[in-house]
Amino acid sequence: MTGPTSQPFPETFLWGGATAANQIEGAHDADGKGLSIQDVLPQGIVGPRTAHPTPDNLKLEAIDFYHRYAADIALLAEMGFKVFRLSIAWSRIFPNGDDEKPNEAGLAFYDRVLDELERHGIEPLVTISHYETPLALAEKYNGWASRKLIGFYERYVRVLFDRYGHRVRYWLTFNEINSLLHFPIIGGAILTPKEELSRQDQFQAVHHVLVASALATRIAHEQIPDARVGCMVLAIPVYPLTPAPSDVLAALDADHTNLLFGDVHVRGAYPGYAMRYMRENGIELDITDEDREILTNTVDFVSFSYYMSVCETADPDQRHTGDGNIIGGVRNPTLRDTEWGWQIDPVGLRIVLNQFWDRWQKPLFIVENGLGAKDELVHVDGRPTVDDDYRIAYLNDHLLQVAEAIADGVDVLGYTPWGCIDLVSASTAQMSKRYGFVYVDRDDDGTGTLARYRKKSFHWYADVIRSNGASLRRGDGRP
Repeated sequence: MTGPTSQPFPETFLWGGATAANQIEGAHDADGKGLSIQDVLPQGIVGPRTAHPTPDNLKLEAIDFYHRYAADIALLAEMGFKVFRLSIAWSRIFPNGDDEKPNEAGLAFYDRVLDELERHGIEPLVTISHYETPLALAEKYNGWASRKLIGFYERYVRVLFDRYGHRVRYWLTFNEINSLLHFPIIGGAILTPKEELSRQDQFQAVHHVLVASALATRIAHEQIPDARVGCMVLAIPVYPLTPAPSDVLAALDADHTNLLFGDVHVRGAYPGYAMRYMRENGIELDITDEDREILTNTVDFVSFSYYMSVCETADPDQRHTGDGNIIGGVRNPTLRDTEWGWQIDPVGLRIVLNQFWDRWQKPLFIVENGLGAKDELVHVDGRPTVDDDYRIAYLNDHLLQVAEAIADGVDVLGYTPWGCIDLVSASTAQMSKRYGFVYVDRDDDGTGTLARYRKKSFHWYADVIRSNGASLRRGDGRP
């Protein structure tokens, strides 16, 4: 390490962390909550769906944030969090999704959480739907394949805005909205197996979600004039595997698949490349005039998750995907992998920030980024902790690239690394795939005390926040 970064972060920069209700709350049947699609995915995104949640499903108890939220928020405040990204469990508010009236006990829980955040001066960043559509909507309507879900979602968001609109300034409509193309079950609550789902039905579901997102944006702007509403996309920069023009074009085509969602959210209409794709693949969307009008309600900012980049090639003989490429693409031979095969590419974050800013000219918010790793609890001076220098290095390198993007002129609102407290992994439903600054004593088999311990990265991140990024250490090379 050669010294601290000289690149300043704005004084208004929102430092914090991110979670999701289905991965931290537990209490899956407490106070009238209904089941969500996550309760029937005991092996995570990559595993099969089961008919009913099993007793050893980690998500049913998760890390018990439902009963421990006050102590957990106090730990976040100790690090100096300015913002905390949380999601609201739709099935805690409307247990079946299509209920006529909301569940007051569920609403009251989030009142208490917001009370605690306010007490510590932490700004809430609320995701309205984070991979936790009520299971009943999946089973009765096949999720977002049905247009009826737009109305159910509208009822839900109106309740949230009415109840919490005076307390929450930042809202995200859907988590990683483009994931519906990769994982129809979590992204769209669609029970039809992906290999049996037609492109027609999949893109019609995409349309329904995009209309619902724009409708929520319109309602928020009507009900809460001071609100800032953002979309949330899974950011995956796509590089050509070689300089061959055919590979460059393959990368462009793959990139369009993800950029489509941001384009609609920011520009208010489908881009030409999407219309061509649908035309050439026989996809005829049911789009009403009202849909077109609703889509013109564009977002105030764009938020995204960033974990990895991928390559693309037109050469079928070069399509080596690797175990970690669960969202497609080809493995990049120049990058290192995490324990789960996700390729580590800090510079890709700067590339994405510049690409999104140049394309959309909307403020950007990095609402997920982090390293999933197998942490080992050790004792230092008699205190349990985790020496997670690997996580510190990962986050430090990515934040240096954020600083570079800010110097490039990109408007970045904030940074909320994923799983700021250890939680159940969405992709694998494991506890052993840990991201947090806080270690939670729970294992993959469900054993453990649920006690919380500060990792080494806890103190490192507190210093980063306290110094507004000045404590970040620059390595030997500059991009």
